[in-house]
Amino acid sequence: MEEKIPAVTMRDITKSFGSVIANDRIWLNIYRGEVLALLGENGSGKTTLMNMLSGIYFPDEGQISIDGRDVVIRSPRDALDLGIGMIHQHFKLVDVLTAAENIVLGLEGKLDLKAAAEKIRGICETYGFEVDPNQKIYDMSVSQKQTVEIVKVLYRGADILILDEPTAVLTPQETDRLFTVLRNMRDDGKAIVIITHKMHEVEAISDRVAILRHGQFMGDMPTKDTNAQEMTNMMVGHQVALNIDRPEPVDPKLRIRVKGLTVRSVDGILKLDDVSFTANSGEILGVAGISGCGQKELLEAIAGLQPVEKGSIEYLKDDGTAEQLVGRDPLSIQQMGVALSFVPEDRLGMGLVANMDLSDNMMLRSFRRGHSLFTDRKTPRQLALDVVEELRVVTPGVSTPVRRLSGGNVQKVLVGREIASAPTVLLTAYAVRGLDINSSHTIYDLINRQKKAGVAVIYVGEDLDVLLELADRILVLCGGKVSGIIPGRGAQKRDVGMMMTKLGGNAHEQ
Repeated sequence: MEEKIPAVTMRDITKSFGSVIANDRIWLNIYRGEVLALLGENGSGKTTLMNMLSGIYFPDEGQISIDGRDVVIRSPRDALDLGIGMIHQHFKLVDVLTAAENIVLGLEGKLDLKAAAEKIRGICETYGFEVDPNQKIYDMSVSQKQTVEIVKVLYRGADILILDEPTAVLTPQETDRLFTVLRNMRDDGKAIVIITHKMHEVEAISDRVAILRHGQFMGDMPTKDTNAQEMTNMMVGHQVALNIDRPEPVDPKLRIRVKGLTVRSVDGILKLDDVSFTANSGEILGVAGISGCGQKELLEAIAGLQPVEKGSIEYLKDDGTAEQLVGRDPLSIQQMGVALSFVPEDRLGMGLVANMDLSDNMMLRSFRRGHSLFTDRKTPRQLALDVVEELRVVTPGVSTPVRRLSGGNVQKVLVGREIASAPTVLLTAYAVRGLDINSSHTIYDLINRQKKAGVAVIYVGEDLDVLLELADRILVLCGGKVSGIIPGRGAQKRDVGMMMTKLGGNAHEQ
């Protein structure tokens, strides 16, 4: 039987950034008619490797071949000319243009939008996409924008597709639809690489897995011949328990009471509409919702970072007396002793200062007395050292500017700093976004330790599987309204997904 020629062969690929070797003599084959899952911890070199295939980086050493022919890829245009297209986590679309205009943007030749729309509809019909060529990007959901990005590379002739964390902000139903499309493209002979941290997705969609660890290729195998535990052990190099611990709440007391909360964005868009709920000490309240459904605004309103149009937010002290938070600025909320800690979506936008080092970033929070994960809190430098050690932050030292850390390590610094402030209420938004399974479980453990210490945790997360395992109760938001509040134990992923998209009925608070 004749051996199948790989669509892509990467041989001895090496890439360094200063003293850090991101990829170390990696060999990898990618075949048409398969979905390859590329796995590895944060900083293992997955995205760097694919960025070289897509023309964003150029390898220091090694050779790339397409269909058995050696090629040189110096730019994304070179990659597209070779049939390679990459769909990144952060979409590169112009909001005020239509889907069709974005798809043809930058192409040479006469612009015929009517012909382009017909071609787009043909691609959608072939693979099962749902795209209106005339719809403006700003009117689209995250899922629709991602679809436009995929159609854009297909329109330009790509038959080798790379998707970087494609399900990070999708509901279970949207993920299912994406996977159906990916299978259709695979069956049509496309070569597909998916970078993901979610093991259940690897098992559901991939035909083969390839694993990187510390920039080195650890091996590849058919997905059917392995399992989540084995893949995780190869990624990390040691045994990792995949189950998330969920201790029972101990003596929960009412800590936060929100009534009729209504919030609008700066441009007048209704983000939260008559939202009411409670959060208790010693409990994790999970918040589920499609990206942009008001989760961010909810946490910002509690932390004093978001103006409130209507409603009340009360903080209840240990003696049962209530303090109104609405109308107070963030500093006065902290000075009240509430010590709300906020891990925002945008790590470097409002969480950390990119040009400051780790020690100086620790000084951005005022720490008050109280039991904490980190015992020595005498100086910001010592705190930074504790965070680096506890969360295994990969950095040359605590004097390194935060901008020089990988995204995953930036996230660890931010989460560690917030938890180290010994809060009574911990607000976490996307605490494990972009983190590998090992780092994620470290964060889950820290959050559970806060819960055991009597902290009221409000946890906004993207991964419903994690939310269902971690949270004691789940508040489901849809279009800024509360779809329901349900117990975490026994909740079904599909039911929560339907509540997130208004397909399910309302559930009463439990």
